Amino acid sequence: MTALFALATSLLWGMADFGGGLLTRRMPALTVVVASQTIAAVVLGAVVVATGGWSEAGPQLWFAVAAGLVGPVAMLAFYKALALGPMGVVSPLGSLGVAVPVGVGLVLGERPGLLQFAGIAVAVVGVLLAGGPQLKGAPVQRQAVLLTLLAAFGFGAVMSLIAEASSSLTGLFLALFVQRVTNVAAGGTALYVSVKRGARALPEGGFPWGLLPALAFVGLADVAANGTYSIAAQHGPVTVAAVLASLYPVVTAVAARGILSERLRGVQAAGAGLALVGTVLLATG
Repeated sequence: MTALFALATSLLWGMADFGGGLLTRRMPALTVVVASQTIAAVVLGAVVVATGGWSEAGPQLWFAVAAGLVGPVAMLAFYKALALGPMGVVSPLGSLGVAVPVGVGLVLGERPGLLQFAGIAVAVVGVLLAGGPQLKGAPVQRQAVLLTLLAAFGFGAVMSLIAEASSSLTGLFLALFVQRVTNVAAGGTALYVSVKRGARALPEGGFPWGLLPALAFVGLADVAANGTYSIAAQHGPVTVAAVLASLYPVVTAVAARGILSERLRGVQAAGAGLALVGTVLLATG
């Protein structure tokens, strides 16, 4: 069950990242984050009311609040890093966030078997290579590297925090709702400050209502990914769940190849293959 839900997480996160990347070509990145998360918060609010999730309120929701605060910071740092440095450098570095939940799992006493340790190593290398790292000829600003590492730490922290925010399905709905409301509050505040400083919140023609379904997909896919990861982490080793969930860059690269006809570089194809091998080792270990 852990492997199944973790792989579902990587699929959902990969498609959400792909959709979000396309939307940022039409709208400011911060607006995409706020709009998509607002839609997700409305849907989750309805689910919480329908399932009676309010009864699960407790101190563990502070983990969801923390995840909601860290998430937008990590996303904005990542987008800024992409603007400053080559994607072939930034994308693989952003995947290093998997070290956070894996480290937490090891500190808590998890000890994967030999095959699983091998699978972790192979899968992490595969994810890094799937981003198509530019090893030479690509000048990188120090600020881009620092921002990417900040984003990676934030993404990993969100994975660890959301896994601790609930212990039941209805509680998970409530935790995800609280996380999204916090996301919207933090992102909305950042957007307001950005506009006050002269940045645009919307494209020239106003809000692109035709993109609403795409925004909804991105927001809801991200929510679903957080939910499946939480279930995966609660039903098996966090070290395994985190690594399998972190295969999403492979999904994004494959989606770009299939939908946008972007050609995979040799290093990306090799990385995808290694990630698959690592997945098999983790699932069978």
